[in-house]
Amino acid sequence: MTVESGAATAAAQSQQAQSQLTQSQQAQPQQAQPQQPLADQPPPERPEAAGGFVQLLTPEGERIDHPDYPLDLSAADIRDLYRDLVLVRRIDTEAIALQRQGELGIWASLLGQEAAQIGSGRALSPDDMVFPTYREHGVAWCRGIDPVKLLELYRGVSHGGWAPEEHKFGLYTIVIGSQTLHATGYAMGIQRDGAVGGDPASAGRPAEAVIVYFGDGATSQGDVNEAFVWASVFNAPVVFFCQNNQWAISEPLEKQSRIPLYQRARGFGFPGLRVDGNDVLACFAVTQKAMQAAREGQGPTLIEAFTYRMGAHTTTDDPTRYRLASELEVWKLKDPIERVRAYLVRTGLAEPEFFADVEAEAKQVGARVREACRTMPDPPPLSIFDNVYAEPTAILRAEREQYAAYLDSFETGAGR
Repeated sequence: MTVESGAATAAAQSQQAQSQLTQSQQAQPQQAQPQQPLADQPPPERPEAAGGFVQLLTPEGERIDHPDYPLDLSAADIRDLYRDLVLVRRIDTEAIALQRQGELGIWASLLGQEAAQIGSGRALSPDDMVFPTYREHGVAWCRGIDPVKLLELYRGVSHGGWAPEEHKFGLYTIVIGSQTLHATGYAMGIQRDGAVGGDPASAGRPAEAVIVYFGDGATSQGDVNEAFVWASVFNAPVVFFCQNNQWAISEPLEKQSRIPLYQRARGFGFPGLRVDGNDVLACFAVTQKAMQAAREGQGPTLIEAFTYRMGAHTTTDDPTRYRLASELEVWKLKDPIERVRAYLVRTGLAEPEFFADVEAEAKQVGARVREACRTMPDPPPLSIFDNVYAEPTAILRAEREQYAAYLDSFETGAGR
């Protein structure tokens, strides 16, 4: 047998064996290949890779310029922003302690998100309207609301405690995402009232716009997406400010979206951008520009402030059950307050006395908030029926009488 014939025989035998193997495989029932779990897929792009990350102050406190967002702030302005950051963090720290001591029923901390709130809050004009969630304590501070009023709500002694129109700051919203529809409706209303620039009816009237806050988890709600539709097709003067703090309670960002959140705006027909949510200067600059565009009649903008919730979702939550301590340590290096402090020190724009004065003021604010919370009077039990309707209904009167009779059944009368 020649080499050629031997090779041919071997090839034929190999082909026959392969054919038998294929037939055997086809005779066996096919097994479905398991799909790759969603959690194992690569997460959405991080800001550095996405290319849409607006930053003006690095975590190390170095100023960088952005061609689309020039910043015109004086040294005094930046010191004021630092003061805001420190004071609202102190208020937040006191509130957490008060809840742990039984003085508050619950508290939603803003720890780590101070820059997103102070930067955007200080970029607003006095006539702009704000629609918050339940965590915008920093924005409330910027709108002149006494932090004690916030504690009244979480202590359960008031239903809000401030006049929204007086402060241009709506009441806190617990229902996730519903405030985006309220904001869009309000924006359409001022649009029809002639409060948007470029409208002949707005002559002699300050232009107005609306900003609404929500988290990354809320972007999965139908209300938010419906608000996007209405705002887009009606060109409503509203800025959607998403504080992406990476966690919707215990659900990570990759369970909310497979693309960066700001890119969702494109599908609805309006611009979106991502900003370093721990950079107070960048948050100020992008919000200022987006609000001005809205006032001029250019329509809505989606801002995704890429930040991190350093604490628990609320004081009823234990984040150690679902996230790693190493993740928290990474974000500590991006602290919004420390980068401003580093910048002020590096540039010589603030002396040691300034930082000492801010710290002393923070202690005073903390003491005042703590004392005010502890001495809040409890409301009369029957006051729960007040202001439910403009005029009490028959059913409401009956319920009130039943509850009053229940209170009278106690020997003390339960303090009616």
